[in-house]
Amino acid sequence: MKNYAFLFCLFIVVSSGSAQNKIIELWGGNVPNSQETTENEVVEKTNITRISLVKTPTLEIFIPAKQSATGKAVIICPGGGYRILSYDWEGTDVAKWFNSKGIAAFVLKSRLPLSKSVIVSNEAPLQDAQRAIRWVRHHAQKYNIDPNQVGVMGFSAGGHLASTLGVQFDTPNNFKEHPLDTISARPDFTVLVYPVVTMKDDFTHKGSQNNLLGKEASDSLKIKYSNELHVTANTPPTFMVHSGDDKAVPVENSLQLYKALKDKGVKSEIHIYPYGGHGYGLAIGKGYLQTWTDRLYDWLKAL
Repeated sequence: MKNYAFLFCLFIVVSSGSAQNKIIELWGGNVPNSQETTENEVVEKTNITRISLVKTPTLEIFIPAKQSATGKAVIICPGGGYRILSYDWEGTDVAKWFNSKGIAAFVLKSRLPLSKSVIVSNEAPLQDAQRAIRWVRHHAQKYNIDPNQVGVMGFSAGGHLASTLGVQFDTPNNFKEHPLDTISARPDFTVLVYPVVTMKDDFTHKGSQNNLLGKEASDSLKIKYSNELHVTANTPPTFMVHSGDDKAVPVENSLQLYKALKDKGVKSEIHIYPYGGHGYGLAIGKGYLQTWTDRLYDWLKAL
């Protein structure tokens, strides 16, 4: 009887451990463009989980069953105005949806520019995003992923990070490289949900602009991170969702990017909904707005 009790307890422990998602440190402790400070990461759990003052960038790994794996993978960049990360609402919840479609998902906890541990604020998020896609490609076989089917997704300010990666994936490293840092950082596709795209004053989200670039940012820095201005024929195919009544991030962010993609011959798709505002995540319970994920799934299957 004791043996049965022991085996039952062991089963519970093993089952609990296997249900947890693995979290890896992106840089293995040697984070570039950083300095030691007394700051501590802050995790606030209310209606959603908000993370700020990130010092150690990570990837949380969500892998579907091998039998249902499609070979596709996506790195998810949660939003939060470059001040916080809406980690579950626009991160882990979305990763679980991808798993239900046989797609591997990796939630990026990137550094945020307001942290004192970051030396050059505007460079850190892109450095983490580049490293994330390289890490996934490097470990593709382990997770049943095709290294040529790795994309990036972002919500709001996370959409700015994802679209920055889409146009600046080949930004050279300015730190001592590991062999992993020489792998291509070009996403095979990009998914942008109510994204911040421009840093120009006309249609930007002012909070994201101030947090990423600083309140006294030069025009040249604003242009550098206005992603609609840097689209090329090599920019990845892009899927966009936005609402016409978005008062936080004007729909022109997506419209301008779509036009730039179209002008360069990049196959892309855009869905503009008449309602929804900003920050609806998967839009569960919000009428036909919640079908945006169906449109995304159809697009991904057609790639």
